[in-house]
Amino acid sequence: MSKYWSEKVRNIKPYVPGEQPKDRKLIKLNTNENPYPPSKKVLNAITKAAGENLRLYPDPEGESLKNTIAEYYNLKPSQVFLGNGSDEVLAFSFLAFFNPRDTIIFPKITYSFYEVYASIFSINYKEIPLDGEFNIPIEGFFVENDGVIFANPNAPTGKVLPLKDIRKILEKNAGRVVIVDEAYIDFGGESSVELINEFDNLLVVTTLSKSRALAGLRVGFAVGNEDLIEGLNRVKNSINSYTLDRLALVGAEEAIRDDGYFNEIRGKIVKTRERISKKLLDLGFRVTDSKTNFVFISHPTIEGFKLFEKLRENGILVRHFNKPGIENYLRVSIGSDEEMDCFCEKIKEIIELLK
Repeated sequence: MSKYWSEKVRNIKPYVPGEQPKDRKLIKLNTNENPYPPSKKVLNAITKAAGENLRLYPDPEGESLKNTIAEYYNLKPSQVFLGNGSDEVLAFSFLAFFNPRDTIIFPKITYSFYEVYASIFSINYKEIPLDGEFNIPIEGFFVENDGVIFANPNAPTGKVLPLKDIRKILEKNAGRVVIVDEAYIDFGGESSVELINEFDNLLVVTTLSKSRALAGLRVGFAVGNEDLIEGLNRVKNSINSYTLDRLALVGAEEAIRDDGYFNEIRGKIVKTRERISKKLLDLGFRVTDSKTNFVFISHPTIEGFKLFEKLRENGILVRHFNKPGIENYLRVSIGSDEEMDCFCEKIKEIIELLK
């Protein structure tokens, strides 16, 4: 521990990203990346933009991309905020809408970055325990609080809240910001975006990393009431006005425009998810009703960490979370059909070996 670290840095427990192998060929099913390449229109736009204009700063407002997103969602450009991945947008949101010593609410089992952000910005939080099926009891959001955040579908469980429940959460939290993290919404469920013009306390955050196959480009955005977006802009312009580079801006714009390719690849992923879920159920696994690009599974007799280790020994990376309530579960990203068939074959062999 460095003597130069601030007290905040000494005490914080940073988010730990999934392993990114560098020296060994592995099947990567641990970081929820898209198994399919980006749209050719995206790649062509990036290639065209990679010219002498890279010496110039990009548009700090990203107006062209904002216009494209606004048109896609039938909103105004002033209702769109751009960021360097949805994680940055979420971090800015914590700073923009919650005060130090406020108490916010989020599920006990969810995206672990929420706890990290709360800690780094000195925000208190209350966690809502999930039920035995990993559902979020929405009544937990109906108590006194200074803000609400949840992922829908939730991660790492993959479970989704219906739009009628989100409406109730918004109604019960009038006057407080409700952040809905929709990183995985394109793989199942209804987006809350249609509620934005009805509820001025709703901020919807999403990313192009998953369903648009652009994890390497780092583009996220939020949509909401113009007052909320202005709050985010005040934070951004106090930290880094140029959050998206020229290549990211043009690539993201083409990804939004190419709706046909977007629907094609997300449809493939959903089809593979349903097929693999059935195979895993047949092998005796408990499989949650995932509406994401991953499955969340546990075996009745074999510990999750043991399966995680054995899969890695066999060249397959999945995600294991050593946390109470989910320590025997694995989160398995949906890869290509070939990768998922290999995963099923290996895990079947492992089960037979460990019986």
